[in-house]
Amino acid sequence: MARKYFGTDGIRGLANGDKLTPELALKVGMAAGTKFVRGDHRNRVVIGKDTRRSGYMIEQALTAGFTAVGMDVYLLGPMPTPAVAMLTRSLRADLGVMISASHNPFDDNGIKLFLPDGYKLSDDLELEIEKLIDSDMTRHLARGRDIGRAHRDEEARTRYIEYAKRTLPRNIDLAGLRVVLDCANGAAYKVAPIALWELGAEVFTIGAEPDGFNINYKVGSTAPEAVAAKVKEVRADIGIALDGDADRVIIVDEKGHVVDGDQFMAVIAESWLEQQMLVGGGIVATIMSNLGLERHLAKLGLTLERTQVGDRYVLEAMRSKGFNVGGEQSGHIILSDFTTTGDGLVAALQLLAVLKQMDRPISEICARFEKVPQLLRSVKFKAGKPLEHKQVIQAIADGQAMLGNGGRLVVRASGTEPVIRVMGEADDAILVETVVGQIEAAIRQVA
Repeated sequence: MARKYFGTDGIRGLANGDKLTPELALKVGMAAGTKFVRGDHRNRVVIGKDTRRSGYMIEQALTAGFTAVGMDVYLLGPMPTPAVAMLTRSLRADLGVMISASHNPFDDNGIKLFLPDGYKLSDDLELEIEKLIDSDMTRHLARGRDIGRAHRDEEARTRYIEYAKRTLPRNIDLAGLRVVLDCANGAAYKVAPIALWELGAEVFTIGAEPDGFNINYKVGSTAPEAVAAKVKEVRADIGIALDGDADRVIIVDEKGHVVDGDQFMAVIAESWLEQQMLVGGGIVATIMSNLGLERHLAKLGLTLERTQVGDRYVLEAMRSKGFNVGGEQSGHIILSDFTTTGDGLVAALQLLAVLKQMDRPISEICARFEKVPQLLRSVKFKAGKPLEHKQVIQAIADGQAMLGNGGRLVVRASGTEPVIRVMGEADDAILVETVVGQIEAAIRQVA
């Protein structure tokens, strides 16, 4: 069944646009609160946000909705998405909420919901909440002493910093490392620099001056040029670029070269295999991960379980099939020994531990396999469903035939933007360019 409000990663859209308004946020608070009010204790919800100006508006509307149905609200302020997931568990909350549009521009925003155990909601639960949103919720309103209250949790930031630090092996600190940290002017701009500094690193921070409008703007994991330039300027050992809500991370080596999530996962998988920490006999990644990663893992006797795009689907496969390492090429790295969602800071700490243990340049550590030539193009469209047009369907079929069994082709609509992603890979780079170009041209003709 198609969902009206929820997409692949919660509710997301232009703040005060067609969908994401204070009215909807109020109804989400009431509906989600109604769904998770249970027992005879004071039910509580924790709410974090990134640094977008519209976060204030959505935060207040959600708070009104939750308190109206009898939930107490703990406001965390700017806080990474994984911190909200962790604090939902730590504070024994009945629900967690993150207000963020992740890597999107500042004028977008979103609402992500977490269960009491810190995991994201299932599709079925989101559908149930959607039904409540569109219903008359008057009968669910609390009255008198049952109305909820709201207050700021001033200790939440320290809780998360200490939690993140404890994921580093006990015999390792970061003394002697020069680290450039790009916080994307987003949710981790306070917690991430403190955590790295307290662990002993010399930290050079950029993207840590949010003004409500500059989140992800020419900084962060979607613009790694900024951290790469800073790494070369200060001669750092490594660059770490988070995204707006800090659930993803991109690494830059000491030469200023970007290390994507596939190489990152290869390093963690091999390191954990050697330490007998790897569970499941492999890792989980998406259909977008490079074929070179799959071949590398096979040489180690490990499997690569592929899912559709989206960290929630990676996590579902990890939980159902017993893996403890998974992620996406884009930098969502999920280490379920520590987290219930992607955590850019915690993932970076595991790579920094390998860097300290091996005492070799990060450019060598993160060169685990040779990538198969892969090309990804994003084609914007205004309206409609371009992938249902006959010429696009035919172009995709022709492309698959050209690549044959030795290559891969993935064409999909983004779950968060009006964009079609076209990805092709094969050992022949010229062939990949041709196939992707033909499909891109077919989409543009109908888009």
